[in-house]
Formats: sequence, structure tokens, C-alpha cells
Amino acid sequence: MRALEAGRAEGRAWVMGSVPSQVGSTAAHRPALPHRTVPAPLPRPGPGYTAPVNGPTRIVLASASPRRAELLRGLGLSFSVEPADVDESVRAGEAPDALVARLSVVKAGVVAGRHRAALIVAADTTVVVDGEIINKPASDAENAEFIARLAGRDHHVYTGHALRLGDDAESVVVRTTVTFRPLTGDEIERYAATGEGRDKAGGYAIQGRGAALIERIDGCYSNVVGLSLPTVVTAAARLGVTLV
Repeated sequence: MRALEAGRAEGRAWVMGSVPSQVGSTAAHRPALPHRTVPAPLPRPGPGYTAPVNGPTRIVLASASPRRAELLRGLGLSFSVEPADVDESVRAGEAPDALVARLSVVKAGVVAGRHRAALIVAADTTVVVDGEIINKPASDAENAEFIARLAGRDHHVYTGHALRLGDDAESVVVRTTVTFRPLTGDEIERYAATGEGRDKAGGYAIQGRGAALIERIDGCYSNVVGLSLPTVVTAAARLGVTLV
């Protein structure tokens, strides 16, 4: 947590659904959002469209995730990709919101040190069920175990977002609740065998075949993909950068 506090000293920490607060606070005080059905993927801008970036001419995505890159491209943004190589181990007793906040801040800090004049966008996502953090499955068998645990119930997806521009920073954690429909054993095995969930927190992709497993979501759809676009846009605006 000291490392997280050090990162917060350079900017402001926000938790979506509440007033600005300490990162790592529990979700108990966040107001409930109405249930909604899973929307279709966001449409991409037409040919020739360029987002009106007001500020630095360079944006750096500090993530190797192709899903996050696709989300940013959907806004018409041009950016470079430079993943941050950091230790993503969970600390003893670390809450999920504190985990994703800490890791996103660290990732942004690593890349910002090499690109002082650029807007750095970093993120980290995890899935939580029964209070347990579930990251990426190590095998198809473990993927099937993950999906079986999620079937017919709610779980939470946390994404920490960290933006850096020089010495200024923003840190925001967003939580989305996802409800899986009841699944048969055959459905679980077939989905795991597709391999779609192997490199994804929770072992599924809401933007792919995994959408058929989901009954409803409560919160931001793109947050489940790995990057809350409304959060990125508003955090960038607080840094003086207009993205859309």
C-alpha cells in the first residue's frame, strides 16, 4: 500500500461510483447501478476520422493487451504500444481494487519515465468471485474450472486505470458486476476448448464467444474488456487532454 500511496502523491485517486476517495476502499459504499443487458461492441469511427487530441501529440499505451489497443483505436486515436514489465504478484491481504490500482500506477510510472512529454495510459484488470481474485487460467482444464465457478451467478470485474502526463497523474478504479447464465457441463467444456479465455482474467472474453455465457452486466461494458473508455476520456480531460 505504501507503493500505491507514493503513486497517489503524484496525482489523484478516484473510485468510480463514489466521491474521490482512497484507493483500496471497499465497494460497500458504492451505489448500486441498474441491471442492463450486454450491449454490442462499440462501433468504430468512419474512414478518415481522427480524434481531436488537445495537448501532447503522443499517446503511449502501457499494455500489451490487444483488446485495450482495439478499444483506443475505436476512438480514432493514434498511439504507440510500450508494455511495462512489472511484478504482478498479489500482496498478502491485498484487496482487488487496491491491487489493480497499484499495478496500473506502477505500469504508468515505468513507461512515463521514458516518455515525459507523452500521455501514458496504463491499466490492470482482475476478476473476483466469492472474495477470491481470479486471473488468467494456466490451462484449458483450469479455464473450465473458472467458468464452472462463474456459471449462474454474479462476479465482479475490477480495472485500475492510471494516466500520466509529466508529473501529473490520475488513478481510477472501476468495478462492473457480471452475471453468467446457468451453464451445462458440456457448454463449459466446449467454451474452454476454444482457447478464447486462456489469456484473459476470469477465463472469458465478453467481446467474443464469451458474450453467450453472460445474462447481464451492471456497469461499464468496456471495463470488462479491459479499459473503461469513459474513465480514460474523463481522466485525460482532468490532465488537460481532449481525446474525443
